Amino acid sequence: MSPPNASPTTPAVPDAARGNWVDTLAPPIARPYLRLARADRPIGTWLLLFPCWWSQVLAEIHTHATSPHWLYLVLFAIGAFVMRGAGCAYNDYVDRDFDAKVERTRNRPIPSGQVSPFAALVFAAGLSFAGLAVLLQFNRFTIALAIGSLALVTIYPFMKRLTYWPQLMLGLAFNWGALVGWSAVTGGLALAPLLLYAGSVMWTLGYDTIYAHQDAEDDLMAGLKSTALRFGENSPVWVAGFYAATSSLWVLAGIEAGAHWPFFIGLTLAGLQFAWQVTTLDVHDAANCLARFRSNRNAGAVVFAGLVADLVLI
Repeated sequence: MSPPNASPTTPAVPDAARGNWVDTLAPPIARPYLRLARADRPIGTWLLLFPCWWSQVLAEIHTHATSPHWLYLVLFAIGAFVMRGAGCAYNDYVDRDFDAKVERTRNRPIPSGQVSPFAALVFAAGLSFAGLAVLLQFNRFTIALAIGSLALVTIYPFMKRLTYWPQLMLGLAFNWGALVGWSAVTGGLALAPLLLYAGSVMWTLGYDTIYAHQDAEDDLMAGLKSTALRFGENSPVWVAGFYAATSSLWVLAGIEAGAHWPFFIGLTLAGLQFAWQVTTLDVHDAANCLARFRSNRNAGAVVFAGLVADLVLI
């Protein structure tokens, strides 16, 4: 483990982009907490945010709106940032002993001594209250629905100790916005957001299996489990299956909601991006896995662009 007196200038973890704004622009005293919230690695915020945005705009297509509710888009963006940060701080608190044994995570703020475990919990609580302030701007059904996801968030960090499928629990928790976005617009749920949610869970199973291959050897030695270890060399085949299920369920969600051709063009482009990930994936190359994992932001963006085009143009 890194020494307990590690400074805020301790090197960033390997999956943070070099020269990111946290390392170069943020005040030194704030850097450990920004790293704890993964502000130096925004991909997680995007992956949490896109299902919210997709669901919101799909509901607006279904209700024949003519433009997105921009305030909701902003609120979801703020909520995704703070709740992803809260979830990461809590996850790092739970995993602090394991993180110290894994090369990729040993420089995280808690195992490196930059942030104490107690301070991490206080920070997570503060971010959670900020998320609650955002949530209270929505209707009562949406508030209750979003609060219901906390059980999944609480359980997730322990799953890698118990099952080779922690990525499934992550998918269930991380894509709850696919339900919340719809309810924010309509005040309830329907088949379309349930299909969107199921497809998004499959999406997470795909991209997080790729991500988990970075830690496969360390996880094995630490006694942790993941789909990367479960699938091994067959991971590309499994990821292809997850992405095929993702695309199919998203198509069904679009049909059920009454979406039009721009959305399906966006899905086609996302499908091509998925195919690139699978056909170029090298599970033995950590840099290759990280790049393909991060590229899911592009897949999410083209789906969102297709939805907005559908709403505005049709």
